[in-house]
Amino acid sequence: MKITLIAGSNREGATSTSILRSIESLLKVQNISVTFVDLRELPLPLYPPDAQAIHPNVQRLTEAVADAEGLILATPEYHGSISGVLKNALDYLHGGLVAGKPVLSVSAAGGPMGASSLLHLQSIVRNLHGVNSPEWISIGAGFHSFDSDGHPSDEGMRGRVENAVGMFVDLTRKLKAGVEAAI
Repeated sequence: MKITLIAGSNREGATSTSILRSIESLLKVQNISVTFVDLRELPLPLYPPDAQAIHPNVQRLTEAVADAEGLILATPEYHGSISGVLKNALDYLHGGLVAGKPVLSVSAAGGPMGASSLLHLQSIVRNLHGVNSPEWISIGAGFHSFDSDGHPSDEGMRGRVENAVGMFVDLTRKLKAGVEAAI
């Protein structure tokens, strides 16, 4: 199984990127192949709908998405929505890259919960014909600390992350098996 994780923040030490790194380690323990795309380290030009040339960083992003059997997208919540950095990256994708793939949405918010950004992210996933995972992860205020292994310090938060990732992995396996059976 191949999973691509996209960290949608350009802030150093972003909670959304930290939780994605924690998820990366959970997946690797299960021997799942992971590609980590950190948009802070892979800056993309603003999406030009009529561009003819493909920027090398855009090529890396689209190849990572095309190669994946599932996607995990993480964003900080800014003004009740996803980050501009992640939105710009998603604008480069098209339904052919995402269609039929399970997608787990992750948000980090300064307030109690990042539900607005998660709703926006899931709407974009639907428009790209992806399959939203039945759970999502929202890291709210008071839960932004991580232990020495990079996992959420709060036991309840850690359990919610593990549960959501488990459901996502299960969904990815089922969809993969269904595609292979149809061939």
